[in-house]
Amino acid sequence: MRTKRLIPLVLATTLGLSLTACGGGSDNTDPAADGKITIGIVGATPVQDALKEVAAENDVTVEFVDFSDYSQPNPALKSGDIDMNWFQHIAYLADYNNNSGDTITPVGSTSIFPLGLYSKTLKSVDDFKQGDEIAVPNDSINLSRSLNLLKQQGLVSFTKDTIAPTEQDVDTDKSKIKVRPVSAEQTVLSMDSVAASVVNNDFLDRANLEPESALAQDDPTADSAKVYDNIFASTEANADDETLKKVAGFYYDDKVQEAEKKETKGTAVPTKVDQQELKDLLTRYSQDLKDQTK
Repeated sequence: MRTKRLIPLVLATTLGLSLTACGGGSDNTDPAADGKITIGIVGATPVQDALKEVAAENDVTVEFVDFSDYSQPNPALKSGDIDMNWFQHIAYLADYNNNSGDTITPVGSTSIFPLGLYSKTLKSVDDFKQGDEIAVPNDSINLSRSLNLLKQQGLVSFTKDTIAPTEQDVDTDKSKIKVRPVSAEQTVLSMDSVAASVVNNDFLDRANLEPESALAQDDPTADSAKVYDNIFASTEANADDETLKKVAGFYYDDKVQEAEKKETKGTAVPTKVDQQELKDLLTRYSQDLKDQTK
């Protein structure tokens, strides 16, 4: 997912797909029965080519279906058009499951793509003054992630313990800075009027920003960052399938890692999180999101 701005979920009953059913439906317990594993993605890169090559070297046939937006790969699992998908992080999946009533489940972890704090005027996190403003993306998932990043840097405090904070959870009396939620693309455009912005990596090119110029980034070892681990996911019935888990494991092959490093300019931080921990994180984050609406 690479911290992309979330596209609103489209919970359509049909996707109008013209794909041949691949056995990925919730009633199927052998995704490899047709001789291949079909994986849904959003935006093909050389990383997928590398994984497909590694899979072939291990006598597994992998095919990718490239969907046009984030609203499609999860429903495609439920309908049986694909066996697994690879496009989202746990936080996105939690939000999706909550809104759709579905039970899409993690199969394996991949990488975290750090979210960065950037400034045109400041050189260090220590340079922030009391009351400075920081622009943050205003969509719910990236807002939570931004607030967690600012908390890790000691710039904000929360009024309660949560891994899915909202603007209302910021303790303004105990926080050094003020947050200004804006649309994700506006974080870059706001940099002239605020002390700093938390910028999704999709928009770095617009401001000629390089990842290494960030004042701070997510700590991938922090509990709050783990929910932004990009994952392979499948239906609840198929998530423990050994072939799917084997394919997910190919992500850590040297060929795939080298392709990922080149594609992301070295920003991807590989993670090896146990599947049960991924499931536990999904459960907790889903509950935190539900609690926000109470």
